Amino acid sequence: MKEILDFLKDLEANNTREWFELNRVRYDVTRKKFLSVAELLIHEIRQFDAEIPALNPKDCVFRIFRDVRFSNDKRPFKSNYGCFIARGGRKSGFAGYYLHMQPGECFLSGGIYMPPPEYLYAIRQEIYYHPQNYIELIENKDFKSTYTVEYSDKLKTAPKGYPKDWEHLDLIKNRNYAFGHRVEESELYASDFLTKAIEVFKIIYPLNRYLNKAVDENII
Repeated sequence: MKEILDFLKDLEANNTREWFELNRVRYDVTRKKFLSVAELLIHEIRQFDAEIPALNPKDCVFRIFRDVRFSNDKRPFKSNYGCFIARGGRKSGFAGYYLHMQPGECFLSGGIYMPPPEYLYAIRQEIYYHPQNYIELIENKDFKSTYTVEYSDKLKTAPKGYPKDWEHLDLIKNRNYAFGHRVEESELYASDFLTKAIEVFKIIYPLNRYLNKAVDENII
């Protein structure tokens, strides 16, 4: 893990194509190591989440190359490695489990981030008609103490089609239903990190199951 993060630190400080080509061997080595981490996580997550198939790690790990065509930020590379483990892989849109490694910003997360419009609608419908089921999941003691970061990106007003005076309106203002658990470098380097990561992922499994069921049952 330290070798991976050291490479990312150097890449962040030297984010040019010239530097990258001179250090491509380091990239190839660390990417291979990160793919091995993803493979281990897939195997362990499948022990408690039956929805996760025997995924190819390459279908879960994000590319390090940035698409700069429509961005003012012309840096060619990301300074992170990330893998998202969900049924169908990282592009499926389903709820899953995410590991993010970046200098000064390492974390584990789960849920659905930037869902397609039809998935977001399905989740809102489920919460609107059965709010208590969702509330029980996110208010659970273990969940609240573990997942301290919420990536909700809430709307300022009620989503179209929903009453503005609904008592749980805040729950369906979300554009994302994703939550995070910060990881310190010292934790990342510990010999039991992957074991602890799996325990963190187990805590968000009920929420992932709820979100995916909402999509399966409410999609139009």
